Amino acid sequence: MARDILATLKNEHDALRGLFADLKATTDRGVKTRTDLLERIEAALIPHAKWEEQVFYPAFKERADRDGLQTHAEALAEHHAVEQTIIPEVHAADPGTPEFAGRTKVFGELIDHHAKEEEKTMFKMARQLFTAEERAQLDEEYEAWKQSDTAATLVAAEKAKAGIKGVVKAVRH
Repeated sequence: MARDILATLKNEHDALRGLFADLKATTDRGVKTRTDLLERIEAALIPHAKWEEQVFYPAFKERADRDGLQTHAEALAEHHAVEQTIIPEVHAADPGTPEFAGRTKVFGELIDHHAKEEEKTMFKMARQLFTAEERAQLDEEYEAWKQSDTAATLVAAEKAKAGIKGVVKAVRH
């Protein structure tokens, strides 16, 4: 099968949905499992989201019509909400508590909503805006980027930022 960035991003969405389902199935006693699953979720989500924000979304925006621009704005707003609010709130909760379970449930629901919107709306538009060759090229660039030092540094910085914001939120509450 030919490479296609839209298929790759959809597969990553599906993997995240699976990780969130596993997380939802844990109990308050499963602290290590919850911590490990959150780590895996962030390791999958952060490079995905950052690459979309830095490469895919700007390329989409350049070609989009008014409806596409609205879709672009929605996607960025959802990314911002998860990064600035949801992830820090998850980090502010002890993994052995119902608060953690509730916050990660909301986190998973927001990711699922965002992924469905992207798949149904943005990806449908992108199939019209980008040729198969362009989508294949984007897929190759994404794979190379994920292996780069730039991506590793960005992921580490985002995780540190989320952890710090989580500590601040925990201290305030």
